[in-house]
Amino acid sequence: MLTLAVLALLAQAPSAPPRVTEARAAAGPRIREAFQKAGVAYPPGEIFLRAFKLEQQVELWAGPKGKELTLVKRYPICALSGGVGPKRRLGDLQVPEGVYRIDRFNPWSNFHLSLGLDYPNAADRIAGAKAGTRDLGGDIFIHGACVTIGCMPLGDDAIDELYLVALDARTGGQGSIPVHVFPHRLDADWLVQAGRQEPELLPFWRQLQPIYEAFEQTRRPPRVSVDPRTGAYRLEPRARGRCRIGRD
Repeated sequence: MLTLAVLALLAQAPSAPPRVTEARAAAGPRIREAFQKAGVAYPPGEIFLRAFKLEQQVELWAGPKGKELTLVKRYPICALSGGVGPKRRLGDLQVPEGVYRIDRFNPWSNFHLSLGLDYPNAADRIAGAKAGTRDLGGDIFIHGACVTIGCMPLGDDAIDELYLVALDARTGGQGSIPVHVFPHRLDADWLVQAGRQEPELLPFWRQLQPIYEAFEQTRRPPRVSVDPRTGAYRLEPRARGRCRIGRD
């Protein structure tokens, strides 16, 4: 695990982009205070992000590697485009819904700092192929500033914190940082109400509900698979023939 002394050296390294160095100086104390209040050691062994579109929140969960995670902080999403439901094509302005992971760190972003999601993932590509969609779009980020056409902006101060936490978790050995994006907290009552208003989306949300509930029960990001024929999300079975996109 990284020590505070190592983090200080990383902040001073000549190769560190200026925005990252500045973010560490400004946001580092806030991060350590938030983790201390949550009772989680910093840097964390593991982090997990959950986003809720209608509530306009990104949650940061953290803890020792392989152990139960603790909610450290909730970050407001300061602007949102599109509506509920998954992203299915270029230009639809939708924020994706589903099981993703951070696959890019961009310290030179047009929106201060940004963390890229691996959209389109296997489920998105299969759904796109079934619908005959040629271009699903891409470049979906959690970023700074407060404008969006399908991303999740948090403002510069908040992305300073989240970017550094993700960077330090990766540097400390977390190879894959999961990000689950939901329309709302998927409790049974909300699904009943939402299903009346958006019946065409209910089958998709029912795929996500077991994933949401699994974390609620265990405080561990569940392993998730994608059926290669239908593109449906499922809690990972032990059977063969599935495309795994999640990890413990």
